Amino acid sequence: MDAVCRAEPRPRRPAAAASPLPWARFSAWLDCVCVVTFDLELGQAMELVYPYDFRLTEKEKTSICYLSFPDSYSGGLGDTQFSFRLRQSGGQRTTHYEDDGEYNREAPLTLQRESAHYFGYVYFRQVKDSSMKRGYFQKSLVLVSHLPYVNLFHSLLQLIAPEYFDKLEPCLEAVCNEIDQWPPPVPGQTLNLPVMGVVIQVRIPSRVDKPGSSPVKQFNQENLLPAPLVLPSIHELDLFRCFQPVLIHIQMLWELMLLGEPIVVMAPSPTVSSEMVLALTSCLAPLRYCCDYRPYFTIHDSEFKEYTTRTQAPPNIVVGVTNPFFIKTLQHWPHILRVGELRMSGDLPKQVKVKKLAKLKTLDTKPGIYTSYKTFLHKDKTLIKRLLKGIQRKRPSEVQSALLRRHLLELTQSFIIPLEHYIASLMPLQRAITPWKNPPQIRPFRQEDFMKTLEHAGPQLTCVLKGDWLGLYRRFFKSPNFDGWYRQRHKEMTQKLEALHLEAICEANIVAWMKDKSEVEIVDLVLKLREKLVRARCQHLPVKEETLQRVGLYIETIIGSLPEDLQTVLHHH
Repeated sequence: MDAVCRAEPRPRRPAAAASPLPWARFSAWLDCVCVVTFDLELGQAMELVYPYDFRLTEKEKTSICYLSFPDSYSGGLGDTQFSFRLRQSGGQRTTHYEDDGEYNREAPLTLQRESAHYFGYVYFRQVKDSSMKRGYFQKSLVLVSHLPYVNLFHSLLQLIAPEYFDKLEPCLEAVCNEIDQWPPPVPGQTLNLPVMGVVIQVRIPSRVDKPGSSPVKQFNQENLLPAPLVLPSIHELDLFRCFQPVLIHIQMLWELMLLGEPIVVMAPSPTVSSEMVLALTSCLAPLRYCCDYRPYFTIHDSEFKEYTTRTQAPPNIVVGVTNPFFIKTLQHWPHILRVGELRMSGDLPKQVKVKKLAKLKTLDTKPGIYTSYKTFLHKDKTLIKRLLKGIQRKRPSEVQSALLRRHLLELTQSFIIPLEHYIASLMPLQRAITPWKNPPQIRPFRQEDFMKTLEHAGPQLTCVLKGDWLGLYRRFFKSPNFDGWYRQRHKEMTQKLEALHLEAICEANIVAWMKDKSEVEIVDLVLKLREKLVRARCQHLPVKEETLQRVGLYIETIIGSLPEDLQTVLHHH
């Protein structure tokens, strides 16, 4: 590599700098940047990890190397972009980025920072080069992050990778220094992110955004010069383009994703594979897809044996592959989606057919959905008609995508709203929450009781689709997506109960309560209130700060009423 780009680690910033730690702001967006090259003796090799002090395990380095290059079967010259998702190995590690979980509390569930997986965003270049031993220049620039901002990071790569490959200037260090000046991603804020003379303008979605609202309208240009590169979304893919060969089967794919079924996406390139997998996982929004997924997966992956074994059922995962070898090793999986290259044209692309798994041939398998799955719901023919009309009228792809996204959103909401109504009914009544008793328990979720509510308050109220909704709910109850949804809701309701209990305590007459109580009971109350206060702050319960301050004053009032020796003990405690 050119000496220009072998920059030494930069000196530590002076203490007065805006960010207390070097790389703290950088780490709010990215964990590291990697350069992977092809070495004749070693194959794929890690050439550079930046910042230099970022520690990847050897297992992670090996996986990143293999996942950063297209499989040997998918040849072709030029530049390619794709994504992967990688299981973090070696447990939790320290990071320059300090966050007490505030981002995840405010971000939509589908955009939370992942703790156990890395996302890799790849820009791969393969061009003829007579100066190289193999006659080719093959290199990948990889952004590694815990954030699923696929649009933002691929747009960033389009700016920095060609410069890096062609000129090795401005060098990675300069770009990383610029990213280290960016403000952190705060949900609900529109941010201007300068890099290489361009300002990327993005809005970070928030949990309080109305589902399906367009973020573009909320942008503020602020008379920036040069005019910013405005990204309409940091994460949303062009769904219409991704799903074009399977539009008539969108209902089936939505059901398979909802039920967390194991799916293999076989594609001609990592670009098509990763886009299809990410499109599939996004089609349940605002419901979080709680299963595992790998946008691009190779035979070198450490989980290869785990996924290809026939001694147990395939795991709940969507996996994207390009190597034809997988047709043989994964043919026991229940649902295989085989797609060709995505080409946008003026007509409705040829739609793949649903075929029996037995038709899956080892070589030259034709595009199709190989499955024996029968959908619970009937097809929505009006959606296909609207999309066809859009094609005839040459409607822009982003408008078609918005139509498709709106359809999937309404479908998911029709399915989830009855569940939301039922789980809300399990919350104790507010009048049952009294200050001097533990708050009542949330009643248990009983599937049969829920099913009885569907006759009068089921999906048919908001969705025209007919079919076996009850059967779909019964299957959903067995899926990781139901488990993930229920745990999240139960946690939120428990925190709400705690918050209501603290408010009830604040409104009570503590002095009157203390009149006929023994010292033991009063000390017990002090300890319980302190514990509640600590929990409220640690778990960031939905309680006003003034409520917490009042509880703190109550504790002081109670302690003040006790004998001095006990006061000393409690203050020390």
